Amino acid sequence: MSLYVLDLGLTPYDVAWSLQKRAALARSAGTLDQDLLILVQHPPVVTLGRSTKPGNLLVTPEYLASRGVELRDVERGGDVTIHEPGQLVAYPIIDLKRHKQDLHWYLRQVEESIILALRTFGLETSRVAGLTGVWREDAGERRKLASIGVHARDWVTWHGVALNVENDLSTFDHVVPCGIDQVQMSTVARESAVAGLRTPSLGEVSHAVAGGVASVFGLTPERVTLESLNAMF
Repeated sequence: MSLYVLDLGLTPYDVAWSLQKRAALARSAGTLDQDLLILVQHPPVVTLGRSTKPGNLLVTPEYLASRGVELRDVERGGDVTIHEPGQLVAYPIIDLKRHKQDLHWYLRQVEESIILALRTFGLETSRVAGLTGVWREDAGERRKLASIGVHARDWVTWHGVALNVENDLSTFDHVVPCGIDQVQMSTVARESAVAGLRTPSLGEVSHAVAGGVASVFGLTPERVTLESLNAMF
């Protein structure tokens, strides 16, 4: 079985959000015959998941708008998170009926896909018990590189994982990321420098993440274009 991989580059959040929903419906209906991974960067946007707690957005919507940052309420699980250029966002549209109908298992697979991807560059990361995401621990400090929030209907997933690669993290100043007090956010670029490793490009990380997702779900990556995908549904 294949994993269709679509790289959209820098794309407005609403465009990718709409595509995800269309793709998930098509996957449920069988019109989309294989699982799909959408890879994308977004202009600055704050998204509020279903578990967002009052106070975790530290500024007003008006302030965000004045800074050119969009704000969206979305159906994914989890709390508040950030997307901005330089961050790689991966949206797996996976039919869990063909894998395992267990969302906790699915979250661990998404984490594992990022851990495997970063390991290809020599960067070791890990999970933290009770906290969804991917983390780097060094010299007694714990820093978060990837945030995960998913949604599923009819056991087909959408939304996904945001991996900080080379973004400046400035938009994170407006929120309590994922609702975790005092969390330290970091990037692949920063952690590679700390570890004395070569810093991979965003394109290299994107390729590795596609390989990681394909590996954990036992699929073969197959690159597709937006035009060819639109022709399927």
